[in-house]
Amino acid sequence: MNFVFFSPHFPANGADFCDRLKKAGARVLGIGDAPYDVLDGKLKAALSEYYRVADMEDYDPVFRAMGHFIHKWGRIDRFESLNEHWLELEANIRTDFNIYGTKLDFVKNLKRKSRMRAFFRKSGVDTIAQRKCSDRAGAMTFIRRVGYPVVVKPDSGSGASNTFKISNTGELDQFFRDKPEDVTFVMEQFIEGLVVTFDGLVNRDGEVVLAASHRYDQSVMEVVNKDRHMSYTCFPKISPAVEEAGRKILKAFDVRERFFHIELFETRDDRVIALEVNMRPPGAWMTDAINYTFDIDVYAAWADMVVKDAAGGPYEGKYFTAYASRKRRLSYLHSHEDVLAAHRDKIVHHQAIEEVFSRAMGNYAYQMRSKDAAALREAVAYIHAEKA
Repeated sequence: MNFVFFSPHFPANGADFCDRLKKAGARVLGIGDAPYDVLDGKLKAALSEYYRVADMEDYDPVFRAMGHFIHKWGRIDRFESLNEHWLELEANIRTDFNIYGTKLDFVKNLKRKSRMRAFFRKSGVDTIAQRKCSDRAGAMTFIRRVGYPVVVKPDSGSGASNTFKISNTGELDQFFRDKPEDVTFVMEQFIEGLVVTFDGLVNRDGEVVLAASHRYDQSVMEVVNKDRHMSYTCFPKISPAVEEAGRKILKAFDVRERFFHIELFETRDDRVIALEVNMRPPGAWMTDAINYTFDIDVYAAWADMVVKDAAGGPYEGKYFTAYASRKRRLSYLHSHEDVLAAHRDKIVHHQAIEEVFSRAMGNYAYQMRSKDAAALREAVAYIHAEKA
C-alpha cells in the first residue's frame, strides 16, 4: 500500500500514525510545509519520501507532489491527514486521483453542521433545534420558537472557536455588529448538559472495531470564551444510551475505514442529543486516553485496520483515564511539584501544550489513570484548586 500522509509533522502524533503504518507494511509518503531537517526522528524513519510544499493551503503544489509520487512509486492507495482542517483538500485529492475514501461530493456533509442534521434525523437520534443565522430577523424568528439562551457557532469548523451563548436581545445585537461577514453561522437552542463522546474506529465494511467514550466536566464553549482550564474522563465502559446513539449515527453517515469522534449532549434528565460528528481521531490527548484506558496501541490498531483490514480486538476497558489542564493566567493553590508529589502514582503523562491548541486545551496538562474513579476526581480537583 502506498499511503500519502498529509501534514505528518503537525499535530505531533502524526509521527506515531506514520510509524505504525510502516510497521503494518505500508510505504509512507509525506507532504508538509516543515523543512525535512526539523522533522521528528521517528517520523523521518517512517517516511520513504517527504515532499515539502511552501504553502499547504495552495492546492497546485500538493497536486504536483501527488504526480511526483505516482511517477516514482506507482498508484497511491490512500491519502489522509487525520485532521479536520484538511478534510476538503483530502477529498479533492481523492476525487482528482480516484483514491479510496471520502470524495468531494460527500465532504460537505462532514464539514457543515447544518448538513449534519439531516443525517441525525435519518439516524433517529434526537438533535438540537437549529437554523442558519444570516440576519437578525431570521434569528428572532428562531428565538421566538425556542427562547433564550441560544448558541451561535460557525457552520463549518470544529472546536469552540467563535462559539457564543446569547442570553438576551442586547447580546444578539452585539453578535450581529461584530460577526465576520465571510463566516456562515448557525444558531442552536441552548441545551443544559455536558458533552459526552463516542470515539473509535470503523472498518471498510462499516463495522465498529473499537469504541470508547469521554465525558467533559465543563462546557468547552465556556472554557474557550472565559479562558479557563478543563478536564475530561475516558471511561472503561460506555453508557448503553451513548453507544446506541453513536452506532445509529455512524450507520446513517455510512463512512468507512476511519476514526470517528461523535459529540453528544447528556442532559440532566438523561437524554442523549446529537451535537456534532467528526471523522477524525478525537483531540485533546483523547487518542492516548483510549490507549491508557484499554491498555492498547490505538495507532497500531488503526494502521492494521487500514493496511491489513484487520478486525482488532476485542478491546476491554481496564482503567479510568482523566485529563486536567492548567492556564498560565490562573493562580493555583498547588505547584507543579506538589501535583507530581501528591499524584505521581496516577500520572502517566504531563507536558506543555502547543500554543495553537492552548485556548481550549490549556497551557499545561496532566494525564492520569486509575481503576478508582473517585481517586481521579480528587486528583483533578487538586490540580484545578485555585488560590482565593
